Amino acid sequence: MSELITAELVDLDLSAATKDAAARSLAERMVAADRVTDLDGFLADVAAREAQMPTGLDGGIGIPHCRSEHVSAPTLAFGRSAAGIDFGAADGPADLIFLIAAPAGADDDHLTILSALARRLMDPEFTAALRAGTDPGAVAALIRGEEPTENPDPEPEPEPEPEPEPEKDDATAAAAAPFRIVAVTSCPTGIAHTYMAAESLAAAGRAEGVEVTVETQGSAGFKKLDPAIVAAADAVIWAHDVEVREKGRFRGKPLVDVGVKAGINRPAELIAEARRKAERGEIAAVSEDGGSTDSGDGGGSGADHAHFGVRLRTYLMSGVSYMVPFVAAGGLLIALSFAIGGYEIASAKSVADHFVWGEADSWAALLNQIGSAAFAFLVPVLAGYIAYGMADRPALVPGFVGGAIALTVNAGFLGGLVAGLLAGAVVMAIQRVPVHATLRGIMPVLVIPLIASAVVGFLMFIVVGKPIASLQNALTDWLNGLSGSNAVILGVVLGLMMCFDMGGPLNKVAYAFAVGGLADPTDGSLKVMAAVMAAGMVPPLAMALATTVRKKLFTKTERENGRAAWVLGASFITEGAIPFAAADPLRVIPSVMAGGAVTGALSMAFGATLRAPHGGVFVVPLIGQPFLYLLAIAAGTLVATALVVLLKGARRTASDPAGEAEATGSDDSRVTVAA
Repeated sequence: MSELITAELVDLDLSAATKDAAARSLAERMVAADRVTDLDGFLADVAAREAQMPTGLDGGIGIPHCRSEHVSAPTLAFGRSAAGIDFGAADGPADLIFLIAAPAGADDDHLTILSALARRLMDPEFTAALRAGTDPGAVAALIRGEEPTENPDPEPEPEPEPEPEPEKDDATAAAAAPFRIVAVTSCPTGIAHTYMAAESLAAAGRAEGVEVTVETQGSAGFKKLDPAIVAAADAVIWAHDVEVREKGRFRGKPLVDVGVKAGINRPAELIAEARRKAERGEIAAVSEDGGSTDSGDGGGSGADHAHFGVRLRTYLMSGVSYMVPFVAAGGLLIALSFAIGGYEIASAKSVADHFVWGEADSWAALLNQIGSAAFAFLVPVLAGYIAYGMADRPALVPGFVGGAIALTVNAGFLGGLVAGLLAGAVVMAIQRVPVHATLRGIMPVLVIPLIASAVVGFLMFIVVGKPIASLQNALTDWLNGLSGSNAVILGVVLGLMMCFDMGGPLNKVAYAFAVGGLADPTDGSLKVMAAVMAAGMVPPLAMALATTVRKKLFTKTERENGRAAWVLGASFITEGAIPFAAADPLRVIPSVMAGGAVTGALSMAFGATLRAPHGGVFVVPLIGQPFLYLLAIAAGTLVATALVVLLKGARRTASDPAGEAEATGSDDSRVTVAA
């Protein structure tokens, strides 16, 4: 097994000023060491992970990390910054930066080593040694756990004879027993935060005289706590940013439910809160496979403690995220079939009975029918995973059933949304009903799916299905009737949403609205899809163009990101503009929003249509009014580019009125001042 870090992967004088520049500088060392195969692809994965949650930790530590297909071997790179770099920690910039790279299929041994490092970062002596080190090789050895000892072969000191402990009666022993806590830690990647939270809680427990046993649910799987340890626990702490697995084990105990960073930064507070809840006898209602109703003040974990609107968005995005692969696969296959055989291929006979190897129409029909089969899952998958996001596995069956019924009653995409929410709510209600211990084992696999499916089916068939179908039809008629200023206004709104957060919630809402129309395509819904994809291409294309025409306004790192943004924008990957927006949000975001609004408005005004849910310029042959469509994208890109250049140029003029020193590719410090 290759060493995770060597002297070549250590930079004791990291000069980067931003977290993106720091990640790039350290990643370049990984590329030079043949540990990373695609620099820009890997950095895009790092940025995507950073977008989920900042990786700065209290104590001056930054741990950008990700799992990526562009990583050939698990690797660490370490940088020490004298000035400090903002990684989003509450106590200020980080001076110790670890870039942790794990392959998409990293094995358990490597992940164990990475988790050991994460735990050691909680040791003040370890971080002090990192700050004092002067030799890259020695620092690399320290990180690998190879600290030298002053006396490698000390004479063992004789151990004193243990004094016999006085006998204790049962009451005395019970009084002396420590307070026991079981904890679960987890994070989206499962590489660093998971294990740092575990070590932080364990260390705080030792300091407080509390027995803390932690189960880490990382990316390498998890080993369940011994049921006897869970049964003996006085309280439970969940420090997690992804769903805790097999929650039912912890029912009947006081629970503190928080995010993973609270476990790292505030372990003593969480332990104290757990003790207070145990003293007050507060028992959380944890279902066998569902969530909890705890509402402690520990900081919140994802959806459990968030405002209702935030929780609702989380549930909906859960369904959309599982639905998108079906949309992409089915939509592209259908679009390709139209390109080969024309739109009439949709009415072709079944290829199971009528397929001729040498006929293009047969192949077109085959692609169309495969794509249609994938599309048939769109609404049930949406409903099923909305319900899953709300109430875990027991909600999958009623969610899928409700989604299928939505198609049966012609309630469409809106029906799927409602069915998923109904299924999740019904399952959550059933999970709150106390049941005898003998029934708990069959509740999640038999009783809950059975009862919830019957209830959701009744509601969808008899109560809400037809009204939703009427609303769906009204929406379809409205989209089909859009013309003139109404269509343009809708295009403006969709363009603004696509460009505001570039892959965030608003972007996904607009995209979900567009792909929902593809389930039952009409002329209006195809125009919406075209406008959404066109606007989503503008941010990265605009930043690519801006870094080309006015290089001096951007750092060397940004110019390199700009070259990658050409491909990302052309491929409809809006996230390609995130590094620019993160570095200068007040200038970049308004600029690209203006460009996206122009593109969305022009696309709708031109009547461009699109049957493919993804693909960027690579599906232009499948677009109605392709030349006008490209013109709309070009216009929005030019508007966004002009605005960002104007705003950045005005800032540069204000900060450097003498026009000093144009930036060059080798002078990043001067670029930073200019930009």
